Amino acid sequence: GKTELAKVLSEFMFGDRDSLIRLDMSEYMEKFNVSRLTGAPPGYVGYEEGGQLTEKVRRKPYSVVLFDEIEKANQDIYHLLLQIMDDGRLTDSYGRVVDFKNTVIILTSNISSRMLEKGTSLGFHKDDDELNYDKMQKELKQDLKKTFNPEFLNRLSETVVFRPLELENIVSILDVQLQALNEQLIQQGLTLDVSDGAKRWIAEKGFDATFGARPLKRAIQKHLEDVLSDEMLKGRFKDGGLIEVSLQDDSLVFVEKTDAVNVG
Repeated sequence: GKTELAKVLSEFMFGDRDSLIRLDMSEYMEKFNVSRLTGAPPGYVGYEEGGQLTEKVRRKPYSVVLFDEIEKANQDIYHLLLQIMDDGRLTDSYGRVVDFKNTVIILTSNISSRMLEKGTSLGFHKDDDELNYDKMQKELKQDLKKTFNPEFLNRLSETVVFRPLELENIVSILDVQLQALNEQLIQQGLTLDVSDGAKRWIAEKGFDATFGARPLKRAIQKHLEDVLSDEMLKGRFKDGGLIEVSLQDDSLVFVEKTDAVNVG
């Protein structure tokens, strides 16, 4: 949800989802990796490539910059972020000043995972006296204060606590993912129609209270994309066909309607 929001925001603000610069902070856990963001020092491998952050912003100054799972980053990342938020600029390894004044900085964190593990398997509910959303917000903000120092938190314009996803939310996300899959299939002369029962079955396979919607992509690949690819390689599905996916005896069944109209 958080990453998808950043993609939608980049499209809304700059007219292009490719305006999103995503940085996985798990790749910057070690101190020596932090320099890769502004570029390797002269004489070191990668110097000619420029910084993984500064070079992208220099080439596309109107961008949404996503620091994903910021709590995993080395402490030196915070010094770099403070400079961006205070001065609106960074100096790369070439000595060039890169302007960040037209960027939107988003930091995501999964420090709420511990709390989610205490909740119900399908998230929290408003009538849950033990762990409702209001209480969750307060506890998460206390966790933020324990994880990040006040100097850093005071630079943030806003903190948004996402509600835990429920199964119905996963089904809605699945609909978006299926639309993208269908667009790929249409280019190959095929159309996909997944029944409501099959959708819910896939959503259940791809739901995790701790990790949210991320397992859903693996479920789609395993139960839909891999099966479709295998059958297409066997030549089962013909051009112009409609592939109907339904649920029977706790398994997905793929049936082709060759006389279907190709909506592509």
